[in-house]
Amino acid sequence: MDYYKVLGLSSNATKDEIKEAFRNIAKKFHPDKHSASPKSVRDGATVRFKQASEAYEVLVDDHKRADYNLRANRSNHGGSAGFGYGYGYTYDSRKNRSSNYDYYNKKASVSKFQIALGYINSRAFLLNVAFAGAILSGLAVVEIGRDAIWKMQNPGKSFEEAMESIQKTKTVKEEE
Repeated sequence: MDYYKVLGLSSNATKDEIKEAFRNIAKKFHPDKHSASPKSVRDGATVRFKQASEAYEVLVDDHKRADYNLRANRSNHGGSAGFGYGYGYTYDSRKNRSSNYDYYNKKASVSKFQIALGYINSRAFLLNVAFAGAILSGLAVVEIGRDAIWKMQNPGKSFEEAMESIQKTKTVKEEE
């Protein structure tokens, strides 16, 4: 369903034009206005009113409208050749490059740096970094703790010195 056609607007309509178009359709097709009409007329008016309400809800919200425009643009221009990364980024296999659709100019290219920056700011990447940081800091705590325990149990001896004395003890026992 083309929301712009439902409201009788062009794709570059302003919010005020969208509101006015919805108001006019709502006055004309509101179910309360057709409560005394025959069932077929009443049902038709209800369907048109629901379609207009859905179109208004999407087109009046900037984020929903941008997403709708992107999806409509993909379906109208052979969007099946590409697949989406989310947030408007797509990979177009026909052109073998990544791109980001600009909602006003219909196309704008995106650099690899922008895609990498988008990934670095993604929730999955940040969670992985936090998890890796927790593991590495845990390993550091264990290493520091191990060294502290060694120094408490073996004051004045390094690990290497202790290993040498163990080797000497083993050789002495083997000789006996």
